[in-house]
Amino acid sequence: MAKTFKGIDVSQYQQNIDFKKVKASGVDFVIIRAGYGKYANQKDPYFERHYKAAKAAGLKVGAYWYVEDAKAEAQTCINAIKGKTFEYPIYFDLEERSQFAKGRAFCNSLVKTFCNALEHAGYWAGLYISRSPLQQYISAYVAKRYALWVAEYGSRCNYGRTYGMWQYTSSGKVSGISGNVDMDICYVDYPAKIKAAGLNGFKKQAIRPTNKPTTSSTKKTV
Repeated sequence: MAKTFKGIDVSQYQQNIDFKKVKASGVDFVIIRAGYGKYANQKDPYFERHYKAAKAAGLKVGAYWYVEDAKAEAQTCINAIKGKTFEYPIYFDLEERSQFAKGRAFCNSLVKTFCNALEHAGYWAGLYISRSPLQQYISAYVAKRYALWVAEYGSRCNYGRTYGMWQYTSSGKVSGISGNVDMDICYVDYPAKIKAAGLNGFKKQAIRPTNKPTTSSTKKTV
């Protein structure tokens, strides 16, 4: 079975994290909320602190942006993350019911607008979304086009197509973090792929990726 990677995702709602303890507990990576919205002051107030501490602890890092207006917010996200290096993709967080209510074509357009802007700026872009709305409101070709991070809480992910990462609980416990934290399993060696491609602030280098995205029929349960 291909190697998997254990991760968490955090935001301003997790404070005073001891990332050295997180790393020592066996966590490989952390996806950090960079912010939300289209204004500079909507940058997550703990983003810089989380990024610096996670990197210092030796954790691999990615980021996500909670989005409403994709075009304007993509540039705000790019401004917030510039000058940093990320071993994991930068994810578009799509979960507003008001967005889903506008239908599949609208949601596809949101994802493509945001992710294409990130790609144009030199980032590996992805989509974070729960499994049910993913199946209802995102076309298969859009889901396949970008790095896919699926949220579905329980012992297995029931999304039948290819995906790279699975968020399986919001009530995880990790040494170094007070309270609950989201837990993730990644099936793709994004650090190798991103560094080899020279994306996310890295200079292009020859590193061979070790594994591929998974489907629900090949992943192991938690």
